[in-house]
Amino acid sequence: MPSFRTTARRVGVATIPCAALLAVLASPADSAPAFDSQGYLDSTARCSAPNAAVVFGSTASSRVAICVSPEGAYQYRGVRVRDGAKLIAPAARSADGAFTAVNDGIEYLVTSSSLVVSSGPEVIRDEPMLDFHRPAAPQAPSSTQAPSSTQAPSTSQAPVTTSTPTTSLPPPLPAERGAS
Repeated sequence: MPSFRTTARRVGVATIPCAALLAVLASPADSAPAFDSQGYLDSTARCSAPNAAVVFGSTASSRVAICVSPEGAYQYRGVRVRDGAKLIAPAARSADGAFTAVNDGIEYLVTSSSLVVSSGPEVIRDEPMLDFHRPAAPQAPSSTQAPSSTQAPSTSQAPVTTSTPTTSLPPPLPAERGAS
């Protein structure tokens, strides 16, 4: 019969490779995706010039960015990491600083603490933000006057209509590839 010391050594030797494998598999999901002031690199959750990122963040299963055009229009850019599913839709900013996009009756609410996906009053997913950024305000061109950051958002804008694109989106970018 093996001694306690021999059994403990065998268990310890078997545990080390399993723990190392678990650390390798767990670390990419736990670490923040690579980013700069425009959003996540190699991701749909990124703003392109001349648009600027207002906020961007990631949850355990999603990455999102809210972009603003030089004209002040907001855009939601989101991707589900599991399968690379993307959504690009017009967005609106509420008085409390949250952003909302609606596509096919599904609402996407982005705050500094979570991404909430709902259909009417029913919450489909409430994903806590694991990584959230609010880049510095973009510099306005010298030929136009930038609105003061203390001004309240205008509520007299015309409503934005959501349309489903007729062309399919390209395959997931490298940072959007989930489990195979």
